[in-house]
Amino acid sequence: MFLIYGGGELILKGYTDASFQSNDDDAKSQSGFVFKLNGGMVAWKSSKPDTTTDSTTEAAKEAVWMKNYIQELGVVPSIAEPVVIFCDNNWAIAQAKKPRSHHLFKHILRRYHLLTGMVSRGDCRMDRVSLAENTADPLTKPMSQVSRTQYLDKIDLRSMGDCL
Repeated sequence: MFLIYGGGELILKGYTDASFQSNDDDAKSQSGFVFKLNGGMVAWKSSKPDTTTDSTTEAAKEAVWMKNYIQELGVVPSIAEPVVIFCDNNWAIAQAKKPRSHHLFKHILRRYHLLTGMVSRGDCRMDRVSLAENTADPLTKPMSQVSRTQYLDKIDLRSMGDCL
């Protein structure tokens, strides 16, 4: 298996997803993110964070790191724009764009302010993506063989035999 990178404009895109208490064994949530550059995956992570809000913040931190790294290389002119992070959670997007204070958020305030700061500075931008188009979704849930094959096509991961 190897990744295929297509032509066209070099644009960094991120996808993030979380599933609340998806593991029956330990009642923990699962989260993940995927970043694609020029159509191919360049970074991904799947983990069991303490809170589900961590997934979006972790994706934003990764976006800022990759943006700074690519800017240092000086090869991608479009990297001056905010990195778009796609998410299928309307509440997370709304919170990142327009923060609200609430007593239920006390346990996540530090990470929450980090994310809203990155969005307000223009480092990254949160946009809505449908569940079916969220490239990070399979990192948080089990999938069937058919779904797995479709996912491999979506992330441009091919068997060597398919390309020879």
